[in-house]
Amino acid sequence: MIQNSRPARKHDRLFAFMSAFPLDARPSDSLAGSNLLIVAREVGDVPSHVHYRARAGGSPPLGRVLAQSRLDFGGAYNPLVGALPQEIVFDLSQDATLRALADLILAEAHHSRCGSSFVSKRLSEMIVVHAIRGAIAQGAVHAGLLAGLAHPDLHPCLVAMHDDPARAWRIGDLADLSGMSRSRFIRSFGETVGQSPVAYLNGWRLSLARALLTEGSHIKTVAARVGFGSAAAFSRAFSRKFGSAPSEIARQHLRQPLDPDRP
Repeated sequence: MIQNSRPARKHDRLFAFMSAFPLDARPSDSLAGSNLLIVAREVGDVPSHVHYRARAGGSPPLGRVLAQSRLDFGGAYNPLVGALPQEIVFDLSQDATLRALADLILAEAHHSRCGSSFVSKRLSEMIVVHAIRGAIAQGAVHAGLLAGLAHPDLHPCLVAMHDDPARAWRIGDLADLSGMSRSRFIRSFGETVGQSPVAYLNGWRLSLARALLTEGSHIKTVAARVGFGSAAAFSRAFSRKFGSAPSEIARQHLRQPLDPDRP
């Protein structure tokens, strides 16, 4: 049996998502509108669990909520958010790093100090990254994008597509990155991620394009940046996926007033 003898290389599985879909945390007064909760299940104010909900809402957690935040990570248009379980719960007694972050958030909330709001936001964002890392490492789901990112052989090709969407990727290139034959790669990718490599790449390109359009990038620039040969081909594919032309998404963004309270 031929073994993959290439030395292991580190691949940042979250970098492209963090770059395309900025993560923003804000304090929340509403439990229903919060998706990061620090909870005490025992008597007193000692945090015992952290709940991260990919989408806000859900039933109240077991125990008393000590702190809560509302987070925006691109919403439904971020493929990573769509791939996450509705709720990830961490036992702080089993995770020293997460416990330290939770303690720091509570300290900032209880003591009014210079820069507390800024520090609390950054700490909340760090908890979410840590939670997503944990979901990938634990294999929280068995199919879809998260399963692909957790797969020891497939995740290098996913990271490569995420980091360089404009490249004219060929199945052979992606199979080589995974250390598989073409046929085995196509089969394994489909069984794990739930769609073909070509379909996944096209979906990622269009999700990334939507994020770029909401930032004010020009349609032709976006089309080239995500790997489409022409703005016309890009517009057709974009409209099929999202039900709106890229020009309409761009206009909607320009019409939106600046709202300091928007999550």
